[in-house]
Amino acid sequence: MDNLKVKNRIQKLREEISRLRFQYHVENAPNITDDMYDSLSRELASLLKKYPEFIDPNAPENRVGGKPLDKFIKVKHDIRMVSLNDAFSFPEVTEWEERISKLIISPHSYFCELKLDGLSASLIYRDGVFVEGSTRGDGFIGEDVTENLKMIATIPLKLKPPYPSLVEVRGEVVMPKRAWAALNKIQSAEGKQLFANTRNAAAGSLRQLNPNIVKERNLDFFAWDIAQLQITNDQLQIRNHSEKHDLLRKLGFQIAPYEKKAKNLKECFSFIEEIEKIRPKLPYGTDGIVISVDELDLQESLGIVGKAPRFMVAYKYQAERATTIVTDITVNVGRTGVLTPVAHFNPTLVAGSTVSKSTLHNIDQINRLDIRIGDTVVIQKAGDVIPEVVEVLAKMRTGKEKKFKMPENCPVCGFKVERNAGGKQSSSRDEAEISSGKALRRPTGPSREIFQQKNIRAFQDDVSVELSVAYYCTNKNCPAKNRRGMEHFVNIFEIYEIGPKILDRLKEEGLISDSADLFTLDVADLSGLERFGEKSAENIISSIQSHKKVLLWRFIYALGIIHVGEQTAQDLADHFGTLDKLMKAGIEEINNIENIGPVVSQSIVEFFKDKSNLQFIEKLKKNGVSIYHEKAKSLKLSGKTFVLTGTLPTLSREEAKKKITGNGGKVASSVSSATSYVLAGENPGSKYDDAKKLGVKIISEEEFFKILTQ
Repeated sequence: MDNLKVKNRIQKLREEISRLRFQYHVENAPNITDDMYDSLSRELASLLKKYPEFIDPNAPENRVGGKPLDKFIKVKHDIRMVSLNDAFSFPEVTEWEERISKLIISPHSYFCELKLDGLSASLIYRDGVFVEGSTRGDGFIGEDVTENLKMIATIPLKLKPPYPSLVEVRGEVVMPKRAWAALNKIQSAEGKQLFANTRNAAAGSLRQLNPNIVKERNLDFFAWDIAQLQITNDQLQIRNHSEKHDLLRKLGFQIAPYEKKAKNLKECFSFIEEIEKIRPKLPYGTDGIVISVDELDLQESLGIVGKAPRFMVAYKYQAERATTIVTDITVNVGRTGVLTPVAHFNPTLVAGSTVSKSTLHNIDQINRLDIRIGDTVVIQKAGDVIPEVVEVLAKMRTGKEKKFKMPENCPVCGFKVERNAGGKQSSSRDEAEISSGKALRRPTGPSREIFQQKNIRAFQDDVSVELSVAYYCTNKNCPAKNRRGMEHFVNIFEIYEIGPKILDRLKEEGLISDSADLFTLDVADLSGLERFGEKSAENIISSIQSHKKVLLWRFIYALGIIHVGEQTAQDLADHFGTLDKLMKAGIEEINNIENIGPVVSQSIVEFFKDKSNLQFIEKLKKNGVSIYHEKAKSLKLSGKTFVLTGTLPTLSREEAKKKITGNGGKVASSVSSATSYVLAGENPGSKYDDAKKLGVKIISEEEFFKILTQ
């Protein structure tokens, strides 16, 4: 067979295999047996093996996983990936229409489509070839998951001609219910954590660093929008959102199976009711219907406010409800000092995931619900995400239920609590949700009545809310307010999965008041929060639990004692050996330790005299933190002080420190005449220059190892 015939045969095979794949995965109408499909694939593979010059890296047969990644690269979206405002009832959708009708006079129609439960993704094609795919991220910056997206059979690697020179497709990565069940069966057999719902499973699967794992997870993709389009054919005019869907189909994309062009909201509501009847039987998870103004020129006129477009609204189906028993009501202190009551209840499955806590926002909410410890309550997830208590079943009371009172003293520092009537409660979830517009879109029933009783004033898209009563801690130095102190704590404990934004989120949700509360969290607490997938929740909790046992010097350093840095903490640990001995030590004893002066000694003694600091330490111990002291394995580096700079060939900064301290040496942060060695790697900083000026010996990693083996 000559080269031209081979080339033509390969092209025909590719076209036929692509056509059959599209019929099978997208149109759900396979008309060929698996054996015949496999036979065509084997023939193509055989020809490409003999004629490698015809291999095309962008051809469908190359949908194979690359080598695992170390991490995902950040990608900036040329056009922001927005989120949607939610509506939980037909009247709320009508209110949305009334708002936009004030801004557009032209007649308009609507387009309705399924809101699938998955992870949003952006795909970029140049000259018909898939070149980049990314997650939504924060809307401005996402993560490059191109290789993982290539593993999804319903994402075309090449578009069907005629195709635009550039097109950016937005859509949803989802996991079919059957694939979710099969995956959980494997997870269960391997003794691993189960995925609570298809959304978590899809998100966790797409963010695997190994594309081959993604391929095994049988993910699916449904396109729902075109963000960018560059065309050379002037006859191709897209005037409506519905026409975008038509073009997406022609290019080879799968579109959600149910959609409707509607003349008015009445037709939209009819479509919503029709889908609600068949929703449980759909092969994919869906939590609502997206309603859009269909005309693109009107969409542009309406524009975007905040993070959501005015021309779209997501109708969310009524949240699944469940009953449970309130086992306790505790109080957490937010970063502004406001006290937020939190209901604890028996772990309960709601809308696909298990929850065990819910913020009660403020004392007014507690009084309106008349909620008591021991009550049987109805809980739901607002928007299928955030757990909330919506009703108390008072008829089920036994008489043993206990009323809740706000504490007179801060549960963290013990200072007096003051009541601020008519103030804003900035630490509760209300303010966070109101700022995004969510608080005006609650389900019907008791929870909606609660929000209607508040003094809510909405002027188009600007919202301000006055909450009736806020209780706050009067101590300006309350540990609960010190977010920076918490950042320091988790970093020294090496709980790197928790960053500043996660700390803020946990405090705002009322899950933690201080660093000690981190050690009481479980997966259910986090996986129930918006934008926290099951996998990320597992990773965070695993990191917390694995760092409950901590070296004495790390514990001392993490406490944030004024003037006590890393080296001083190590000196204290080496001298005292236990925390109890340090806590009982006087100024004179501490002052006698080499390199520790009277100012530092005074600060340490005063710290351990403070009742709130002692309570914090006891709370850490009670929550499972254990402390141990590790003596140097050898004294080979005793009396030697090292300063580290630059990137070492094989050792991380932390590993090098451990080798130094493990052999009796010390690590300092700056170069001085007392420095024995500067251990330098590639791209050293100013410490390298300081060492040269002071005549301090500079050694490489290789020389360092020689010193250790002498």
